[in-house]
Amino acid sequence: MASNEAAEVKEEEEEREDATMAKLGSYGGEVRLVVDGEESAAEEIMLLWGIQQPTLSKPNSFVSQSSLKLSIDSCGHSLSILQSPSSLGTPGVTGSVMWDSGVVLGKFLEHSVDSGMLVLQGKKIVELGSGCGLVGCIAALLGGEVILTDLPDRLRLLRKNIETNMKQFCLRGSVTATELIWGDDADLELVKPMPDYVLGSDVVYSEGAVEDLLETLGQLCGPNTTIFLAGELRNDAILEYFLEAAMNNFRIGRVDQNLWHPDYRSNRVVLYVLVKK
Repeated sequence: MASNEAAEVKEEEEEREDATMAKLGSYGGEVRLVVDGEESAAEEIMLLWGIQQPTLSKPNSFVSQSSLKLSIDSCGHSLSILQSPSSLGTPGVTGSVMWDSGVVLGKFLEHSVDSGMLVLQGKKIVELGSGCGLVGCIAALLGGEVILTDLPDRLRLLRKNIETNMKQFCLRGSVTATELIWGDDADLELVKPMPDYVLGSDVVYSEGAVEDLLETLGQLCGPNTTIFLAGELRNDAILEYFLEAAMNNFRIGRVDQNLWHPDYRSNRVVLYVLVKK
C-alpha cells in the first residue's frame, strides 16, 4: 500500500514538473518555467541552491583570471581573449577578465546552433556587459550580426579582442562594439530594428543594478526578441531580487544542463531564457 502511495506521489511530481516545461522565444529546446507567483522566485532559488549546491563546485573551471590571455576553441577556430587581471580588484569592475558563465553561454550558443536548436545566421544580436567579448565573438562566428556593448572605460579591451580575433577569420557574421550605460536611452543602432537576440553573462551582480538592467532589457526587446542570460551562482538574494523584478514584464525559463554543451557544464552557473510578456 505504502509503495503504491509513493508511486502515485512520484507520478504527480513528474506530471507537475512536465507542466512547467515549455519553449520560449526562438530557442528550440524546452526550458523549465519560473512560473509567476508570490513565492516563485524564492522557490527557484531554493531549488537551484538545493540541487546544484554551487558552493561545493570548483570556481573558474574554464578560465584562468590571473592570465593575460585565455584561449578557447570554438566553431573550428582558436579564440585568443586578452584579459586585464590587474583591473579585477577595482570596485565594480568585473569585465576585465573572463568568468565561467561567459564560456558556458558562448559554448551553449555553439552547441545549440550545431544541434539545430538555434539559428543565429543573419540575426541581429546585442550583448550587454560584453567585457572581454568572448560571447559576442562566438555569436559572430555563428553568423550573427553582433553589437557588443559595455561602459565607455571597458571598450578599449573589448575592441582589442574583436580586432585580435575577427580579422583572422572568414566571418559568417559581423561584430562591432559601442558604449551603453544601462538605464539610459539606447542608441538607434541598437533598437532599429529590434534585436532578434539579447545576450548577457554575469550581468546580475548587484541589487542596485537590477532596475537599470531591466530598463535596458525592456528597451531592447520587442515581441520577437529572445534573451539569454547566464550567471554565476554567488549570491542567492541578488538573483532572487532580479527574478522577482523581471517577472513583472518577462516570461522566464531555466535551461537544464543537459541542453548545454556537454563539455561546458558547471553547477556554479545558471542559464535563463527570457521573452517579453
